Amino acid sequence: MSFAEQLHRLQAFLDADDLHEEALDYMAAHGYLTALAICTEQVPAREWIDALFAEPPHYRSDAERAEIEETLQQLKAHIGRQLASDDDMELPCELDLGEEPDDADLRGWCIGFMEGVFLREGAWFENAEDEVSELLLPIMVGSGLFEDQPEFAEMASNPDLMDEMIEQIPEILTALFLLFNAPEEKPALLKPRHH
Repeated sequence: MSFAEQLHRLQAFLDADDLHEEALDYMAAHGYLTALAICTEQVPAREWIDALFAEPPHYRSDAERAEIEETLQQLKAHIGRQLASDDDMELPCELDLGEEPDDADLRGWCIGFMEGVFLREGAWFENAEDEVSELLLPIMVGSGLFEDQPEFAEMASNPDLMDEMIEQIPEILTALFLLFNAPEEKPALLKPRHH
């Protein structure tokens, strides 16, 4: 089975209605795996797979379980290769929250990414907290998880600013990846700003 076919089956599995309501769907899982692929602290596969599903799914067979878990690990490795390449990563969804942000694929992706960050929050912020916080901002805004905080509510009420931030997400992922995995190559995005 090709990787594309495996992904197709994974997507159908994650987007089915019978998973636990807190389980991540395919878009969120992609964001989640992207965060895991960026973070330098490796989370054991068992831990992140269990966290992704919230509770063990009802697999039809051990073979199906093995296939889904294997495809998740392959997708994580694939995302890691994309991040390490010279091109900005392509998200599996439009970089747009649209008219109904809560229903947007991008919102799900950003929520999943933040779930991945929360899994090892300490590792994300221990070395370059300010830079990481600044880089994560568009993803945090996109996730809608922080809208009860005044500064996020203010940004969310400015559609042009939101669009501008969200369009930066692919290059932000590259910058975060470099920050964690090649700190000696500071991307241009992080050069000190002259006030």
